[in-house]
Amino acid sequence: MGAGHAHPLHLPGTSPVHRLPSEVKIVAAFLGMVCVVATPREAFPVFGGYLALLAAIWAVARIPPGWIARRSVIEAPFVVLAVLLPITGAAPYVEWFGLSLSEPGLLGAWNILVKGTLGVLTSLTLAATTSLRDLLLGLQQLHVPGPVVTIVTLMLRYVDVIAAEAGRMRLARISRGHDPRFLWQAGATARGVGALFIRSYERGERVHLAMLSRGWTGDMPRLTDAVTTRSQWLMGLAPVAVAVALTVTGWSIT
Repeated sequence: MGAGHAHPLHLPGTSPVHRLPSEVKIVAAFLGMVCVVATPREAFPVFGGYLALLAAIWAVARIPPGWIARRSVIEAPFVVLAVLLPITGAAPYVEWFGLSLSEPGLLGAWNILVKGTLGVLTSLTLAATTSLRDLLLGLQQLHVPGPVVTIVTLMLRYVDVIAAEAGRMRLARISRGHDPRFLWQAGATARGVGALFIRSYERGERVHLAMLSRGWTGDMPRLTDAVTTRSQWLMGLAPVAVAVALTVTGWSIT
């Protein structure tokens, strides 16, 4: 990963959250989401507690809530699914503004919406406070298998390259009279997708051969030998302790 390779989900900063080792933040985010998933869906106030916990982390990390809100629209497909559940769910039904809605469907929609939203917000918080290089470093420090780290590294490196090439191909089609608004021109778009797949496959083959010719053995080199201290683990896992307390509270009130 080159030094100039940035990502729109990363918000550079010098806050205590930014300075935490990436492996600590990865573990904290994972355990936090385990707590959210383990919380009964009927424990409505507890989910507000999770949101307040995230808001406190945003305040410490100096992440504007608007920055998070604009990027959380990625969960829109799940919102559509959640909206359909009360309409297509089973009995019993409740009346709401003249509509007959499924009670299990409403609970299922709430479960998907609130836990999915908290998952997206947690992922955005991790991405905002951790650069791509540090994420890969954290995976290495957590002893994730080498091939997995290699795949993630190449994926993150070349997703922007492929997206840029797709943009150039689209611009070339438009300059030659292609108008994607017309349905009968969908064939050109489909052929462009096929050409992009072939180019990406060929690029992958060339990159693989170049890596082998330079002595690549299948594992990414170690980026650091730094050791995470106990105080860093305690600081990073403090929010997890709060999340565990909220989970226990959720089970006690249901």
